[in-house]
Amino acid sequence: MQHYWFKQKRYGFGAAPASWQGWAVTLAYVAIVAALGAWAFQNEAEIASRATKFTIITLALTVVLVGIALRTTKGGFRWHWGDDK
Repeated sequence: MQHYWFKQKRYGFGAAPASWQGWAVTLAYVAIVAALGAWAFQNEAEIASRATKFTIITLALTVVLVGIALRTTKGGFRWHWGDDK
């Protein structure tokens, strides 16, 4: 039996954390992006040069998070209109 970290959303597209591993990955993502934001936008003189780096790193982290969620979500991602019975 495989343990899934994320579950499909009831409405819409995507997944939500369903286990401590899913929550840990999600919270790590949020913490890293918040720290990057604090670094990138702390000094007005360097915002322009750091904004591109911030965007590229955030996009890369998002791709990694979505990849992990796709691999560890039972049934993968698909659109939901509510209760599937």
